Amino acid sequence: MKTVLITGANRSIGLETVKQLSAKGLFVYLGSRNLENGETVVRDLKKDGFQNIKAVEIDVTNPESISNAKNIIEKEQGKLDILINNAGILGINPQTASETSIKDIQQVFDTNFFGVISVTQTFLDLLKKSDSPRISNITSGLGSLTLHSDPNWKYYHVKGAAYGPSKSALNAYTIVLAYELRELPFKVNVIDPGYTATDFNGHNGPGSVESAASFIIKHTLTDENGPTGQYFSNDIEDENGISPW
Repeated sequence: MKTVLITGANRSIGLETVKQLSAKGLFVYLGSRNLENGETVVRDLKKDGFQNIKAVEIDVTNPESISNAKNIIEKEQGKLDILINNAGILGINPQTASETSIKDIQQVFDTNFFGVISVTQTFLDLLKKSDSPRISNITSGLGSLTLHSDPNWKYYHVKGAAYGPSKSALNAYTIVLAYELRELPFKVNVIDPGYTATDFNGHNGPGSVESAASFIIKHTLTDENGPTGQYFSNDIEDENGISPW
């Protein structure tokens, strides 16, 4: 049975991804900053018939928390097959380039960028023990520099000095990581689940969590011939959902 860790998985897209992967027969570690909250969610999921799910406390901005989560999974599983770096924050709004404080920008980067790096580097040795390791970094269309430079893009005017740039940095890091692991059976990609109605954005997005989670899973559970170092977006009408960087 394949094992997967999803950070920020106690609600919204992360939670729906937990449900769909559980239904597919994977063992899912539901990552939550607060263990009690995560365990409450898991109890509710089990009442609904979902199996092979365990809550694990992991705060991606806390190295000790990440290390403790790694030790738990290593002790129980000995390896990790899939890491989905889903935890993220939007930050305060508005995020003007001229006035947003360094402190506010750093807070967003600590979770969306540095947190992903910390989790990935900590779990890399467990992933290397898998026959088909996968790392999916959850990004956003707002991380695309190409689209942000196109006045005809439908979200061209949705600009911010913290959130979007944190995802652009994440995209760049993923390219480097995928290149570094290219000779191993890793598949490392960034996946934009699309503009989805969640607590994250006040339920303003047109997409559903079901569609978002399904898209993430589609581009995570790939075979040995699957792409690596790619940027997929559920908002792109391209047949393969490939987004420009």
